[in-house]
Amino acid sequence: MMKKTLLIALAAVLGFASVVSATPRGSLPNSDPADPYGDKPRPPFMIPEGTANLALHKTVTSSTAPTKGSLKMITDGEKEMIEEYTVELPQGKQWVQVDLTETAVIYAVLFWLGDDSRFRSYHDVVVQVSDDKEFKKGVKIIFNNDHDNSSGFGCGKDYSYGEDYQGKLVDAKGVSARYVRINTNGNTVNLRNHFAEIEVWGLAGKKPGGKMVPLNTRFPKPYFR
Repeated sequence: MMKKTLLIALAAVLGFASVVSATPRGSLPNSDPADPYGDKPRPPFMIPEGTANLALHKTVTSSTAPTKGSLKMITDGEKEMIEEYTVELPQGKQWVQVDLTETAVIYAVLFWLGDDSRFRSYHDVVVQVSDDKEFKKGVKIIFNNDHDNSSGFGCGKDYSYGEDYQGKLVDAKGVSARYVRINTNGNTVNLRNHFAEIEVWGLAGKKPGGKMVPLNTRFPKPYFR
């Protein structure tokens, strides 16, 4: 225990991008074969010119009241992956939902969940979109890593992944929707659910530009990777 504590302190002082892992690399069910620590930059994701983060400062609702933080923090543009900027919901199946205020063409959903001070992965991450705020009709699932259907959305074919400063980018493939909901069910460090920031990159009320450009967003500071 003392050795692990000293390693964390040394990494913080020297700025090493390393992780003292709570879950051994590659031991997650349906683990992503790509590097889960984010040591490699993500390849550019191309979106139509004029696409913007439609979630910025939009209203967020949740399955239950947060135990820490305020829901407005999830779309405030502040995405540092530390406790002060992270909203916590209780253990069990939970969700947060962003209202874009109008139906939009969505090209990417990018989100940061828990802090990256220790390697962690969130269970049953399911991203849904709909024009119905109750998510009872017209629901489409654009990401699902619930490998055993423990959350009841069907067995997902997407990989589990490790949280890191680059966030998780989901290709929405131009789906049309007003509401974006992200479901989780605890994580590999503890049973609670966390949400730091959600971005929804799309177009509302206008046609896409004539060319494709890289999605350009600010990454939070990497603490440990």
